[in-house]
Amino acid sequence: MLGHRQMGMEDYTGILRRRKWLLIVPAVLLSVAAYLVSMKIPNRFESTTSVLIEEQRVSDSIVKPIVQGDSSQKLTTMKERILSRTRLQPIVERFNLFNDKGLPLEDRITKLHDAIKVTPTAAMEGTRANQLPGFSIQVTLSDPRLAQQVCSEILSMFLDEDVQTGATENNNIMDFLNKQVEEAQQRMNAQDAKLADFKRHNLGSLPDQEAANLNLLTATSTQMDAVTQSLDREEQNKALWESELSQQLAAWRATRQTGAASPVTIDTELKKKQDELATLQEKFTDDWPDVKAKKQEIQELKKQRADAEAASKLNPPVKEKDDSSSTANVVEPESIQKLRAEIKVSDLAIQEKKRQQQALQENYKVYQGRVQISPMVEQEYSELTRDNISAKGDYDGLIHKRDDSGMSVALQRRQEGGGFKPLDPASLPDKPAFPNRMLFAAGGFGGGLALGLALILLLEMRDKSFRTESDIEALLKLPTLAMVPVLDASSSLASRIVFRARGTDKALPAKT
Repeated sequence: MLGHRQMGMEDYTGILRRRKWLLIVPAVLLSVAAYLVSMKIPNRFESTTSVLIEEQRVSDSIVKPIVQGDSSQKLTTMKERILSRTRLQPIVERFNLFNDKGLPLEDRITKLHDAIKVTPTAAMEGTRANQLPGFSIQVTLSDPRLAQQVCSEILSMFLDEDVQTGATENNNIMDFLNKQVEEAQQRMNAQDAKLADFKRHNLGSLPDQEAANLNLLTATSTQMDAVTQSLDREEQNKALWESELSQQLAAWRATRQTGAASPVTIDTELKKKQDELATLQEKFTDDWPDVKAKKQEIQELKKQRADAEAASKLNPPVKEKDDSSSTANVVEPESIQKLRAEIKVSDLAIQEKKRQQQALQENYKVYQGRVQISPMVEQEYSELTRDNISAKGDYDGLIHKRDDSGMSVALQRRQEGGGFKPLDPASLPDKPAFPNRMLFAAGGFGGGLALGLALILLLEMRDKSFRTESDIEALLKLPTLAMVPVLDASSSLASRIVFRARGTDKALPAKT
């Protein structure tokens, strides 16, 4: 009588002892039935193989892999491609799979798809994130040899797909890098052309020539000052020589009219003699004969000058009517000829100085213009240089990446770049993987036990009899005074009636 009180181990043992056949019979019957049912299920044989996903064996510091991705994602994508209808149909047709019941081709392909399982291997400690150590392939069919052949075929498809995928990815990446390198080279050449054209049009005004332009500007200004001063001196000398020429011409003409030397001519000769005397006095004393002679000549010239001035006052010169006609065939004095030559040389020197001055002024304007536009040129030059350096950096970086990619491709072609490596060939199963008949029998036995326990529980819940004094006490809430057991005439054991009073126990012999 369940549910009225708390039961102990003895109560449960008693129940099992009373209801043992309800527990044993269903367990035996269901285990036998399950085993018999498993005998009717067709055998399924499972062929397996394992594949290792190897990483690149050469250090990344030497050759960087061209493709880095999630190996689990790669396996998933590859699995979807290989287990597609297009790829499985040739296998179904080649091995004539699932054709015993006349199924349509689509259903046969679906059954083969369901019979193939690709299971990733659990990542080990120390493995990089998203990097699988490998995977396994299981093919379950009714024929062990056929399962092995199909498993080998699927393994070959995975290996071929890995090689083809790697080659395709490598070719795509190399084509992409080559195209990027060509575009980067075109950009770099365009920037080089812009920079060269800018240098050609701004030659002399570039930032690195600013200091030279300032130095040239200063030097040109200094040269202009020197040429200007030299020009001023030449013009002054020319003016002096022209003045002296006019005086000597006037004196010479006066001398020709009067027949005596003019005061101007005498003054010129006197000045010359005085200069020669000063030169001699620097070297000799006044007692030196040459000095004395030169002093004597000077005294005579002074006397001649006084006489000429007196004569000119008494006989003033008469102006000639036609000076050019009167002096056309007359040879001028040497001093006048020298003066004319000096004036001509001075004219040439003045012309040359003016030409130099004009050239220096033009150069000064050029250098001044370069210095003034230097900040703007420097800004534009900096932008062009920055763009040129950026384009060259992009080009060099892409060249480096392309070379690394080429090394990675060559490494993969030599099977050193990682990939799928089969650990063992497809196995040939020697016993069916399904059904496991012992497992079926064990399942039936467990189901029978569960069914027996359920029946026992149901019967115990419906049983209203009192079997122990605890049942009476739990129901009536009163102490038990006596228990009358069930008398079984076939039993040879003497029954007893037990009277139990509150606080004492008395046992009397049972009546037969």
